[in-house]
Amino acid sequence: MHLDKAKKRIAKQVKKGFHGYPLVSLEYFGKAPDSATEVVVSFTEEEGADPQKQTFVSGGDAREDETIQSTLVKI
Repeated sequence: MHLDKAKKRIAKQVKKGFHGYPLVSLEYFGKAPDSATEVVVSFTEEEGADPQKQTFVSGGDAREDETIQSTLVKI
């Protein structure tokens, strides 16, 4: 999947907002605001439940990594 297409699909899902559970959230972390080297995906099945987390790490900017973005779309 192309990087631009993956980013558009993720943005479309984010715009929909919260519609109940299960809840999936994406958190980007990095050393500087202009680059994210780590992405944490949290999955919460129901209210009050502990979230399951999965981390993806990239050597460069994870927001520009086609493999990571394609995986996030599939999740």
